[in-house]
Amino acid sequence: MSTDQFGLAEGDYVPDPDRDTTLLIDAFYDHLAATLLEYAFPSDLTTAMRARQGELEAANQHLIVDEPARHNLRMTLALVAAYEFLLPRLGQETAIAAVRAAFVEPLGDTMKEGTRAMLDTAPDAFQAMVELSKSREEYAFGKGFVFSRPVDDDERYHVDVRRCFYHDVLVANSAPELTPVMCAFDANWIEAISPDRHGFHFDRRTTIGTGGTHCPFHFSRSQEAG
Repeated sequence: MSTDQFGLAEGDYVPDPDRDTTLLIDAFYDHLAATLLEYAFPSDLTTAMRARQGELEAANQHLIVDEPARHNLRMTLALVAAYEFLLPRLGQETAIAAVRAAFVEPLGDTMKEGTRAMLDTAPDAFQAMVELSKSREEYAFGKGFVFSRPVDDDERYHVDVRRCFYHDVLVANSAPELTPVMCAFDANWIEAISPDRHGFHFDRRTTIGTGGTHCPFHFSRSQEAG
């Protein structure tokens, strides 16, 4: 997929949680429908998954702390709903892999291409990425996440996620093993960064989902390497 559905390439992207979440969820279930065909499972399972997602959303309303959390809850519980149906049919490892592929792959190219185009055309690619990160922290993540910013200057923007709403929702719904799926989704924009081309590098050595105490999202101009 090459269409820039998120408008990243224009350089003035502001997250629209409702639009972005709907795009992700629809693409997620479309991908799962193809997976079901591969395993000769009933094609109406995605309908059942969506219905289950609705039930889970109703049961988890108490987790919503602001408007971004409302949409992040939808997104996260779509994974849980699909996983509940796939787990007994495929086993844990294959079910997680299927959920991961369905969540990460469908919009991967458009996110990567849009992010790369934004960075390529920005007067200052580092500053453009920092502004995008701060915008997403406010509009897409919201109060369900807790951030600390040990460094924020013209050379480095280091933001650490100390509390992850995705992980909290998955723990509350007995599926913490799905948190790395959310982490993997970030590769869609991380891989668009070329230190030689864009003048900065990104470092995320661990995540809460992979057992870390926090998720470091560290952007540094290239001269700061090492």
